[in-house]
Amino acid sequence: MKKIIGIAILAGILVGCDFKSGRLENTKELSREIKASQIKRVTNVQLISSADEWGKKIAQIAEKALKGELEKNPDAGLPHCRDLSGIPVIAALEKEYGVKVELFGTNDVKRPDLHAKEREILDAYAYSAKSNTQAGDNLQLLNDTLLVYNAPVSAESVICKKCMAGQDTTFAVWRLLFNKKEIIRKLDAKQLKD
Repeated sequence: MKKIIGIAILAGILVGCDFKSGRLENTKELSREIKASQIKRVTNVQLISSADEWGKKIAQIAEKALKGELEKNPDAGLPHCRDLSGIPVIAALEKEYGVKVELFGTNDVKRPDLHAKEREILDAYAYSAKSNTQAGDNLQLLNDTLLVYNAPVSAESVICKKCMAGQDTTFAVWRLLFNKKEIIRKLDAKQLKD
């Protein structure tokens, strides 16, 4: 009788244990969250250089992904010009870096919902496109919490030809909107000490 009760208790304990709870699977996510929540001292130079480095990388990857969509299926790819989050690679970048990725053209130069500094930058890109001069990437601090990275798209690119067709001046600019808090969360504290 004691053996039966002992076996029943042991079986009850084993059944009560949840071996597939995912505790072991979540360790990477947990360690990433712990790293993100560490107290870090980030200088303005480190913040701006990180945003600049990430902006270059994200703009290149986003351009390659959108080109791929447009070349693979031109008609189905056109809606992605306005809503880039439909492209899995760009959606993953937005989630990974905490950035908003958009593609702007001539029609966006006078958008009232943009910061005045952004409208000036877009106007300068439009002027460069009209005068056939080369414009470079740009990183601007919009306010205390936001940074915007702009990268022009080549006028010969399939992106300009397909996404910005019908505009008086064909130009396209990547707009990457970073939140300072997200940049700081994503920075590795060990890299900052160097």
